[in-house]
Amino acid sequence: MSLEDAVAMALQNAPGLRAERLGPLIQGTFEAQERAVFDPVLFAEVELARDRSIRQFQEIQVQEAFRSERERAEAGLRQTLPTGTELTLSLRNTRTESSRAREQYTGRAGISLTQALLRGGRIESNLVRLRQAALDVTASEYELRGFVERLVADVEAAYWDTVLAAEDIAIYEEALDVAERQLRETQARIRAGDRPETEEIGARAEAALRRQGLIDARTALARAQDRLARLIRAETADWEQRFDLTSPPAPQEYVLEPVADYIALGLLYRPDLNETRLRIQRGDLEIVQTRNGLLPRLDFFLTLGASGYAESFSASLRGDQGNGYDLVGGLRFELPLGNRAADAAFSRARLTREQTRAALDSLERLAIQDIRASWLEADRARAQVRAREETVALQRELLRVEEIRFRVGTGTALAVAQAQRDVLESELSLREATVRFRQASTELLLQSGTLLLHRGIDSPGDDSEQSL
Repeated sequence: MSLEDAVAMALQNAPGLRAERLGPLIQGTFEAQERAVFDPVLFAEVELARDRSIRQFQEIQVQEAFRSERERAEAGLRQTLPTGTELTLSLRNTRTESSRAREQYTGRAGISLTQALLRGGRIESNLVRLRQAALDVTASEYELRGFVERLVADVEAAYWDTVLAAEDIAIYEEALDVAERQLRETQARIRAGDRPETEEIGARAEAALRRQGLIDARTALARAQDRLARLIRAETADWEQRFDLTSPPAPQEYVLEPVADYIALGLLYRPDLNETRLRIQRGDLEIVQTRNGLLPRLDFFLTLGASGYAESFSASLRGDQGNGYDLVGGLRFELPLGNRAADAAFSRARLTREQTRAALDSLERLAIQDIRASWLEADRARAQVRAREETVALQRELLRVEEIRFRVGTGTALAVAQAQRDVLESELSLREATVRFRQASTELLLQSGTLLLHRGIDSPGDDSEQSL
């Protein structure tokens, strides 16, 4: 399994990622909900009234039973516009009948308009909630991107830890073979009388140390395999199955760009910075909304209707027995005395925006520090690889010299064992430095917000808020 295969499996199987992917979809429902505020609304109402009463006429000492019936049905459309306008179109029909009047139908078609002139009369303030909901969707995309980047970085780190653990086993197995071969050669020389029996103890101790190291290395590999499995395996996969990792730990070349380039990219693409910039934009919209709340409410309203009268429903629409109209217009004013709630909301919005801006400045400084620290660690690992390659070559040469001295009788088994130990430690150190450079490079890309871009992984939130 290559590194690319491991990342692909994690992106497909990670349960946490499946949950995070739902975030933008959930936020999108809030945007749709705010957009629905401006959708037309169909309304209808049916009313039935019956009245019966006894009226006393004292002048003529007569009682009269009075009966009345009224049936009313109304339907129409109502819509609120971003301009602060509320429109209503309605069609109403009323049937009336009483003991003193015969049955009559009245039909009315009307239109009503209410226009906010001050509070609620500007498009930008009326669209604040919708635009904030859209910003929340984008913010959730940045949050998802940050999660994906962290997941990819964790998978790569676990992958290279597993590779390192597997190579440590190979090195320990080779070291154990060398130690056992040295033990057999020492025993043969002791039997031949060339070496004192005390040298066998050192050779045995060295072989025992190699077995001890091999046991620890196998346990470390099992733990690394489990950590990698947790990140990439499907829920129903067998945890006992082991991975055969094929990507080599040593890169083709150890390249780092200048730290200033990573800082510039980080300030543009880091998801946490872009999410904070969205919070500032959201705060700007909140100021627009609360500033609008400082204004008094002054609404202009107009109602216009045409009516028809007849003895049947269909005839009332034509107005067979007469036509009429109604026209109502005016202004409505409202202002809370002191307006303290609106003042408090406006002040809170301004302070929150200033707080978010200060938080962004702090986050940018922290981001620069994190990028510089990651770059220094990657640069240190790169330098250590070169230094340890030289150390391994020199330690192998020293081991060769000690083995020659031991064969010609001028060296000791203890000196050979020490040289073997030094070679083992230098090789382990070189492998570790190589893997640490890989991991430090991944962490550097993560801190600069460009890990997914370098890995060719498409994810929401790949735009910078500074470039929008």
